[in-house]
Amino acid sequence: MDVEQLRARARAWAAGDPDPDTRAALLERAADGDADELAELVGSGLTFGTAGLRGRVGPGPNRMNRAVVIRATRGLVDHLLATDPTAARRGLVVAYDARHDSERFAGDVVAVAAAAGITVHRFATFQPTPIAAFAQRDLDAAACVVVTASHNPPQDNGYKVYVEGAAQIVPPTDTAIAAAIDAVGAASDVPRVADAAIAAHPDVHLLGDDVVARYLAALPAERPRAHPRAADTPLRIAYTPLHGVGRDVVVRALADAGHDDVHVAPSQAEPDGAFPTVAFPNPEEPGALDAVLTLAADVSADLVLANDPDADRLAVAVPDGSGGFVPLSGNRIGVLLAEHCLAGRAADVAATGAIPLVVSSIVSTPMVADVAAAHGARSEVTLTGFKWICAAARALGPAGHRFVYGFEEALGSAVGEVVADKDGISAAVAFADLARGAKAEGRSVLDLLADLHRRHGLWVSVQRSVVHPGLEGGRRISDAMVRLGERPPSMLAGAPVRDVVDYRTGADTRPPWLGTHDLVAFTLDEGRVMVRPSGTEPKVKVYVDVRAELTAGDDAATASAERALLARAGELADDALAVAGLSADG
Repeated sequence: MDVEQLRARARAWAAGDPDPDTRAALLERAADGDADELAELVGSGLTFGTAGLRGRVGPGPNRMNRAVVIRATRGLVDHLLATDPTAARRGLVVAYDARHDSERFAGDVVAVAAAAGITVHRFATFQPTPIAAFAQRDLDAAACVVVTASHNPPQDNGYKVYVEGAAQIVPPTDTAIAAAIDAVGAASDVPRVADAAIAAHPDVHLLGDDVVARYLAALPAERPRAHPRAADTPLRIAYTPLHGVGRDVVVRALADAGHDDVHVAPSQAEPDGAFPTVAFPNPEEPGALDAVLTLAADVSADLVLANDPDADRLAVAVPDGSGGFVPLSGNRIGVLLAEHCLAGRAADVAATGAIPLVVSSIVSTPMVADVAAAHGARSEVTLTGFKWICAAARALGPAGHRFVYGFEEALGSAVGEVVADKDGISAAVAFADLARGAKAEGRSVLDLLADLHRRHGLWVSVQRSVVHPGLEGGRRISDAMVRLGERPPSMLAGAPVRDVVDYRTGADTRPPWLGTHDLVAFTLDEGRVMVRPSGTEPKVKVYVDVRAELTAGDDAATASAERALLARAGELADDALAVAGLSADG
């Protein structure tokens, strides 16, 4: 598409944009922008998929803006009305986070849905994503929209959709909604209830603190049993919501569970879409936890907890025994909580006659399968994305399984079935219980982890990722994935590749939660290597998991074995990126 075609496309989009600010910005670029800039804005549009929409805020169809939100909502509403005869009555839950544009975008969702005759249940202020997902189930609403970009950079925003089972959408629903969005005309032609009329509209209902109260009341039934000496064991917690919306609900949930010695990092306590103390509001990123780790040292905390900005993920750091704190990877949080949940729910699940079920994403540590087997539980693996974890749990429930815990290595956890998605609030409570139980025994969280490694082998996981932004970056990543699947390497870092699975093919031989996916997996004698593009960011990720038996039980031997495994995993990850042609300097 040449520059004149791009200019014409920009002017056409601007003509249908009801927002005067983004309309003016796009017309300005249509007048003097170069081809590369225009191609980024209008050369394509944000793709609606199982994660909904997510992208940088700005003008044009390839950015998050009011016009995109309005068209997406009309398409979603049309899909609901065409496929669910109860949708208008059951309605749509609408929630949003504290990013700068989120409340305005959520207002457009409400205005479009109400104009289409859909009952709308809207929150009066920003809420954690797990509360929105709970509200859909609690109200038996037909769908839920959360305006959030979770842990993405400050300049991003997103549009997350829940439909089936109050869970994130999965294929083919995503394709059907995308087709309905494509059929919508210009955003300016989509009927909307005027802002001034929303408050008094008969189909728009305001959700209050009673929803949060019902969520908190539902947690104890799914909470693993606490240690019998927990009530007599004080636990001091340092916590950060990372400028997000989790603080108030998390502190209440912890207090309800008996954890009332909670110190919140003051510089990150208030919701702020600018995220002023972090370059990237993702608790996995280097430096993101610095403020809460400093606080933890100042107050002599026993445990550090952190949520991402919409509170659906949980990060943890624990005392290292030498006066400092060590952050735990998502995989180590996962195996610790799997052990805690399986042990703490064993009696409850056995009383129902069900088989306990743990579900994890395919790129999460294989160690969890051994943990589950030790408890007589089933361990199931799904594609990446918590929507698949919850889809597997829903499908296996009628077959006599009881979902106890699910996780993904990117800090996502689901403790029980209160929310059909990852939930950093209930996970924070469960991990605090776990840490207090260890303290009641005179032990540490790291001691519990060492126990698991002695029983099931020392597993080490390493992830490498390389960012390739823009349209050209997307093409490079796509080409690399094709190359890995069609011409896979026979060796990685000197190790023979024993098996290759290209998850873009062969879906008919796997369960639906392990269907077609942009991922290539390599099996080695020492472990495995997986390569996939990110679903929400312009990057490719490599996951490596390697294992060794511990031949000695002392800390020094374990530390030495772990260093060797980390070095080896790093070699495998770097070589996989190099083979793909996507290394940092490639």
